[in-house]
Amino acid sequence: MRALPRLAIAALLVAIPAAAVTVTVAAHAADDPTPITVLTSDFEDGTVQGWAGRSAETLAHSTAQAHGGTGSLLVSGRTAAWQGPSLDVLNTFEKGTAYTISVWVRMASGSDNARLSVERRTGGVAAYDQVVGNTAVTSGSWVNLTGRYTLASDVEFLRVYVETSSTTGSFHIDDVTASYVPALPIQTGIPSVKDVVTEFPVGAAITGAEIVTEHGQLLNKHFDSVTPGNALKWDATEPSENTFTYAQADPLMAYAKANNLAVRGHTLVWHNQTPAWVFTGADGQPMTATAEDKELLLARLENHIRNVAAHYGTDIGVWDVVNEVIDESQSDGNRRSNWYNVTGLDYIRTAFRVAREVAPHAKLCINDYNTNVAAKRDFLFNLVSTLKAEGVPIDCVGHQMHINVNWPTIAETESMLTKFIPLNIDQQITEMDVSIYTSNSENFTTPPADRLLKQAYVYRDMFALFRKYPGEITSVTLWGLADDNTWLDTFPVTRKDAPLLFDTRLQAKQAYWGVVDPSKIETSPSPSSPSASVSTSVSPSASVSTSVSPSTSVSPSTSVSPSASVSPSTGTSSCAVTYRVTGSWPGGFQGEVKIGNTGTNALTGWNLNWSFTGGQKITQLWGGTPAQTGTAVTVTNASWNGNVPAGGSTTFGFLGSWTGTNPVPTAFTLNGTACAIL
Repeated sequence: MRALPRLAIAALLVAIPAAAVTVTVAAHAADDPTPITVLTSDFEDGTVQGWAGRSAETLAHSTAQAHGGTGSLLVSGRTAAWQGPSLDVLNTFEKGTAYTISVWVRMASGSDNARLSVERRTGGVAAYDQVVGNTAVTSGSWVNLTGRYTLASDVEFLRVYVETSSTTGSFHIDDVTASYVPALPIQTGIPSVKDVVTEFPVGAAITGAEIVTEHGQLLNKHFDSVTPGNALKWDATEPSENTFTYAQADPLMAYAKANNLAVRGHTLVWHNQTPAWVFTGADGQPMTATAEDKELLLARLENHIRNVAAHYGTDIGVWDVVNEVIDESQSDGNRRSNWYNVTGLDYIRTAFRVAREVAPHAKLCINDYNTNVAAKRDFLFNLVSTLKAEGVPIDCVGHQMHINVNWPTIAETESMLTKFIPLNIDQQITEMDVSIYTSNSENFTTPPADRLLKQAYVYRDMFALFRKYPGEITSVTLWGLADDNTWLDTFPVTRKDAPLLFDTRLQAKQAYWGVVDPSKIETSPSPSSPSASVSTSVSPSASVSTSVSPSTSVSPSTSVSPSASVSPSTGTSSCAVTYRVTGSWPGGFQGEVKIGNTGTNALTGWNLNWSFTGGQKITQLWGGTPAQTGTAVTVTNASWNGNVPAGGSTTFGFLGSWTGTNPVPTAFTLNGTACAIL
């Protein structure tokens, strides 16, 4: 009776701690305006204030416990975990507005995990959205559940409710509020991500909330493609056997088609968010590795793919056919899912065979997380190699890239990419986000400036790496549009994360500038990256595996390398250039060039020229268009940064190759005029 949250696994540090007494997801930044409250239930008037049970449970005013004042609402007589108090908000919530919903919960006795959810109905069909995931609640103290919710479509029924995960014990709720902060317009005067990163399409995972109002404007401005985050999974498309519904996915697909956005289909086969009936045998018992159960399970799999993939036909050009099949803790590397336990590897073979038959036009991918962990990477490589040798039509490998500000290193990630090059298949970054947290015990009310800075440099360095392999990487997708709607707010623990390029009010973060124009990152980062950070892969069963990253990494430092030192020029000119090597590794380096207009007239277009006397070669460049003949380099402005006012500046960055030494250029000319060197 609920919609499950996204359960793909992020790479986080250390083990999961015991749940804190109070867990609050901060809903807005410290500098946001005062929220406008549209709903309040404090239960101080002796009534239930319009709340009702979802079934036959009893709701009553109580003075036995109160979070504030003297009263609360007691919910008792529950016979199922999903039963609980609910409130009609159909005439309160407006489509496209992001509401922050807060409720205080306390068990009457014992303990459980509480959740905050929304039920909506359209055409008599119910759907369930989780606002706050499992949060530990006891009888010893009040716990706050706070999350954001945006209604994305017209509905005939809309109720917010509180449920638990396992028991039917009585509980209290109190001081319920719903509020919103008036939306800001999106920034239209900044470069679009898709216009700056042209080596491959850049996409975002979406829900219904991302295709309305300002969210839709932001999506259309910056991205080439979309991935329906949950709407194409098995529980959303075939909740009961041979009963297919596309109520969640169809609006997203229609929006993508109307706005010329490519679509990645996610996902046809996964061990999570698959209804229990799929793994129930004809005898009503859980399936085992018998011939009869295997035949039935593979038949259900084929039927599902033939229906779902055929429903959208050529509207979906890429499918994540199978998702998260590797478990590096197993000696053979195969995840012991129900799929594997009943069919071995035949579920993968069947899924790709049928997907090719139904969608011969589509790229077919095998998708997994933590593929920058050597053991997992190698198991996946071996599996793909084996299956392709058998003729299984695997077209691409998907690297999820759920990472954080400390892990992984650039070296680990580049090893991930280069490992699969010999297979001659596409590689795609499918679910990227960069958590600001480095352990499960951290919880920030407001994202710290130093974490946002580190995040910006992670995005800078990762996108620079991806752009270094344009022939191998055929798309990069971020797992969300903005920080107001991210799965990391509830996984692996409940807290407000900020893992994306745009903040909770859809404004560009430093992370955005890390991708689009690293020179606009506001502050210098720390001198170096950790040389031996410990990464922990958290599985759904909460098992923990640890790996130590190598010390070799591309540092996000902006200090100039010893071989690139240069003394300031004492010449005078109408232009000034600052050239920096911002990272260096064997055979390659990253550079940044800042052009200052020190004259009295505005520039309406520019060409910057210099010579690489050490034989360096530019391999990728952002913020301009490069041309190189021998040692001579010319960079011409991009469409969005050609106008530089008097006293203003612009910056571009690049990746280059070098051997032996990497000397700094000793002279620059801008539109034929010699520039001072700073």
